[in-house]
Amino acid sequence: MIFVADNLHIVNPVVEQAILHRDPGPIRDLVTRCVAAGAQAIDINPGPLKKDPEAAMTFLVNTVATATDLPLLLDTTNAAALAAGLAACKNPVIINGFSLEPRKIETILPLAKRFDADIVGFLLDERSRVPVDVADCLEVAGRLLAAAEKAGVNPARLIIDPVIAPLMWENGVRHNRAVVEVIRMLPDLFGLPVRAIAGLSNLTTGPGPKEKKRTAEVAFLAMLADAGLSLALVNIFHHRTVDSGAASEHLLRSDIFSWEGV
Repeated sequence: MIFVADNLHIVNPVVEQAILHRDPGPIRDLVTRCVAAGAQAIDINPGPLKKDPEAAMTFLVNTVATATDLPLLLDTTNAAALAAGLAACKNPVIINGFSLEPRKIETILPLAKRFDADIVGFLLDERSRVPVDVADCLEVAGRLLAAAEKAGVNPARLIIDPVIAPLMWENGVRHNRAVVEVIRMLPDLFGLPVRAIAGLSNLTTGPGPKEKKRTAEVAFLAMLADAGLSLALVNIFHHRTVDSGAASEHLLRSDIFSWEGV
């Protein structure tokens, strides 16, 4: 399981100001701290980038590359920004991502073939609604795969994001149980090894005691690891969550036990 830092996000005022003023210092500092905290990939999420999208994403990609050679996830709904970032990127790269929404199939999905890149497919329907049950999730997954193949994208390039729901949603707990089962079932559905990514921060969106939120993250990440999660998108500075995820992975994947992996 690869830990992807989701800390380089436009909602962080430091990141917002750095993008606005094209100031590389705060971005490099944040990425350096993420790597030191155990990040194995970096998610770059500058939001929709309505102003100078190509220049902003190129600035971010080039700046992050000066601080790390880790894989980068380019996380924006702006297709022009994605194309510019992909063209500039020298690190391994993942497009994050597309859904069944027609505009995203038309503008974002083709970039995976054009740049020979991995791409995340969100289990969302045409209206960006989150399916609740396992059967509905798998049906959307099958349609994502069909869309990728139609666009000429190698199925091995597709990474499925089953979209963790906030626990505070009416069907949040029910949906998240389905997420675990979907991750477990994807290889059989696709007939090939398939990677899955999950944004753990979604789980605790909304009000709630901080320590109990971390406890929920720890418990759910262990469940996801057991189901076969490939990439975990996390706040890399939630050390308790990251440590427990790494321990879960060690216990699940290692035949010979060693305390060094826990």
